[in-house]
Order: sequence, then structure tokens, then C-alpha cells
Amino acid sequence: MLALPGKARVFLHNEPTDMRKSFEALGILVEQVFQEEISSGAYFVFLNRHKDRMKVLYWDGDGLVIWYKRLEKGSFACKKKGSAIITRREFLMLLEGVIPQKIHKRYILQ
Repeated sequence: MLALPGKARVFLHNEPTDMRKSFEALGILVEQVFQEEISSGAYFVFLNRHKDRMKVLYWDGDGLVIWYKRLEKGSFACKKKGSAIITRREFLMLLEGVIPQKIHKRYILQ
């Protein structure tokens, strides 16, 4: 399982992405779509057209890592359109197949 720190920034690219892309091509996509530095420590999530495959690109301190998940049945339930920043909680629910109707926060940290 992918371990995410509590304050992890997760960027979701919900447009169909060619899963044949590797480090360089996904890195260029990160710079073009998110205008974010690849070595910032953020997690960049890409889905294919059928939403049954996911790649996560991130910098672990001394190099890039790609984490890949392929579903045998079903698809990732993602209602966000285009590219967006999602919370750690939303990302973990996406991985587990949870479809949130509404997310209630108990309190807001300031």
C-alpha cells in the first residue's frame, strides 16, 4: 500500500492519460497541467479512459517513483472533472472504491 503523510498534497488529472507513459512523459504532463514542480513532494494521480487503471507519480527524496494499480473489476469512482487538488481522504476513498455522497468535516484547523 502507498503510505501518504497527513499533509500530502495530491493532484488528480482526471482527463484520460495513456498508461504507457513513464517518468519523463508524466513529468512533462505534471509541469504542463499543474504548473507544479515535480520534485515538490506532491503526489500526481493519473487515470486511463476506462478509469480501471491508475498511476501515481511522486518524488521520494532521491528519485521519482511510479505506483501503478489495475482493477480486475469495476472502475475508480471519480466525480471530479478536469484537473484538481484532492485531499488525502478523497484519494484514499478513490483507491478503496468509496463513493462519498457528502463529506462532513468535524472541525476546521486554522
